[in-house]
Amino acid sequence: MNKILAVNSGSSSFKYKLFSLDDESVLASGLGDRIGIDGSSFEMKLADGTKHKEKLDLPNQETAVQVLLDWLKKYDVIKDVKEIVGVGHRIVNGAEVFPDSTIITKDNLHKIFELTDFAPLHNPAEGRGIEAFMKILPDVPQVGVFDTSFHQSMDAVHYMYSLPYEYYEKYQARKFGAHGTSIRYVSKRTAEIMGKDLKELKMIICHLGSGASVTAVKDGKCYDTSMGFSPLAGITMGTRSGDVDPSVLQHIMKMEGMTDFNEMISILNRKSGLLGISGLSSDMRDISANADKNPRARLAREIFINRIVRYIGGYAAEMNGVDAIVFTAGIGEHSDIVRAGVLKNFGYLGLKFDAEANKTNGEKFISTPDSKVAALIVPTDEELMIERDVVRLAHLK
Repeated sequence: MNKILAVNSGSSSFKYKLFSLDDESVLASGLGDRIGIDGSSFEMKLADGTKHKEKLDLPNQETAVQVLLDWLKKYDVIKDVKEIVGVGHRIVNGAEVFPDSTIITKDNLHKIFELTDFAPLHNPAEGRGIEAFMKILPDVPQVGVFDTSFHQSMDAVHYMYSLPYEYYEKYQARKFGAHGTSIRYVSKRTAEIMGKDLKELKMIICHLGSGASVTAVKDGKCYDTSMGFSPLAGITMGTRSGDVDPSVLQHIMKMEGMTDFNEMISILNRKSGLLGISGLSSDMRDISANADKNPRARLAREIFINRIVRYIGGYAAEMNGVDAIVFTAGIGEHSDIVRAGVLKNFGYLGLKFDAEANKTNGEKFISTPDSKVAALIVPTDEELMIERDVVRLAHLK
């Protein structure tokens, strides 16, 4: 049985799922954690639910890849590595260089590293992950799946900043967005659930996790999205600020005696958002558990909801209506409070919220059958989209 591996490499980790080429069933999944750091470990979950985890020395990505292949054989998921006929890699930013997923070769791998400035925490790690697989599985197609590719359909009105045009021409200073692989899956799945052609729908997808974004999809393509040049822009997130007036940053730096703008960027990425407002946690579960007794936790949740509402309202106005509002990712799929807080604002669009359906999670409608705008929960599956791109580009079916 031939198999496809979907990989998401981080700076010190990689997540993976192994799919059957025949029916897209997940045969194994897991994580190599703390790669290159003391206390590294490897874990694997098999199709029957069995879990294995060990503390292992993982000094680099190549070692972690070899452990993955060894474990797949050890637990009888594969008998030979030749069963793996393609590997797909999630890559955060392909800029304008990669408008679609692509076969990664030694000739174009360097382009991923050249885009480091566009995603400094992600692209180098993802490039090293690809290198490791190329070395260990040299004859297997490696496919790069870029989070930014789906958003390349935006027109200039939506992706350009109101800066001197020369900065776009020289440095690609523009909006790229993120979460595109997730949005691609969720938009198609939403159309299937609604029994309609994706190209005939206007939908707004709220990918709400630690990183969070809101994306408008029209005619099956990205119309606009909340994240910008980097994943820092847009709505409030777990530790990221979202949209901020740059002048307030200048003011804070002056008052704090801060001279290195990298320090401010770190604060915006790591110490802001839900964590910064609440002073408690970046996790919405903690925020909601304390909202009744902690005013700052309550404020953090209210701001999070408010920023989502702003983007949904703006996109609905621009698209001259909306057919579906969709929630996905960790918070979107599991926080009934956030979903209710968002949807209560859109009765004027003809949305009739089903509060009872919203109390539980899972793929479903959370609007009534007679609602003019559908509201849904649609769990995302980025790895499945990666697997399908491998099959498509490597011509495996």
